[in-house]
Order: sequence, then C-alpha cells, then structure tokens
Amino acid sequence: MSERDAAFEAYFAARSDAMRGTAYLLCGDWHRAEDLVQQTFTKIYLAWRRIQRHEAMDNYTRQTLIRTFLSERRRGWFRFESVGDTATDRPAPPGGLADERMVLLDALAKVPPRQRAVLVLRYWEDASVDQTAELLDCSAGNVKSQAARGLETLRGLLAEERVR
Repeated sequence: MSERDAAFEAYFAARSDAMRGTAYLLCGDWHRAEDLVQQTFTKIYLAWRRIQRHEAMDNYTRQTLIRTFLSERRRGWFRFESVGDTATDRPAPPGGLADERMVLLDALAKVPPRQRAVLVLRYWEDASVDQTAELLDCSAGNVKSQAARGLETLRGLLAEERVR
C-alpha cells in the first residue's frame, strides 16, 4: 500500500462516521447518506495528491459533501418515495426523546436543501457564519438569511406537528 493510500485510509477511518451523520441530516435517509459519503470520499481520494493542506481536510470534506448533496438536488435526478419502514427499522418506545428527535428529523427533511445545509452546518456542525459561508461559497449575509428562513420554516413545520 502506498503512503498516499495509507494516509487516505487513516483519514477515511477517522472521519467517515461523522460525515455520515452530517449527510443523514442533509438527506434524511441512511442509505442515501451512505451514498453521499461514498461519493464525497471518492472525490477526495481522486484529489488527494493535489491537496496541499491536509490539516484543513475536514472543511474540504464537509464542503465537498454539501456541494455533492446540493448538486444532486439541483439536477433533480434523485427522487425517492417513502414506502414505509424497512424490516431493519424498529420503532422506539412511545414518548420521550426518541420521538422528539424523529419529529425534528422529519421536519428538517422538509426544509429546502440550501436552508437545510445552512442549518446543519451552523447548528449541528457548530460552524461559524464565516465558515458556513466559505463552505457554501456564498456571503455571510446569505448564510444569516438562509439560517433565519430555515429556522422559520422548521418552527412552522414543528408547530404543525404539535397541532396534529
């Protein structure tokens, strides 16, 4: 195994689970999240020799993941329909934090993709406004407005859920 492959393998082992969690928050589906992570790390592997600053890999990886997600949503080729629980999905006991988490994740999946990306980066990844702007290649003002709109949308969806 070459040094390049060993370095990439170590990075993948250290960061793939965290990126999978972020991808899940973006797309709301574990299988799709796995695909996004696989596409992201494939792109990173192909660019590994050109990457000069390996200490900045987390930002680069996160940016690649977000852009891959947004690109697929824009192209529109990825459409899915929920057909119910799979055999491996087991419902959590009623009441409690698991139910609240599922309601939140369902609502987050209904937020428009760009707003969702901002919310995930800002509040899940704990990125600053400037870091988020850099990752999404937009202005800090755009991040602030997308975050405000995303939170407003999320609050509205959660309020609808409480009414049910």
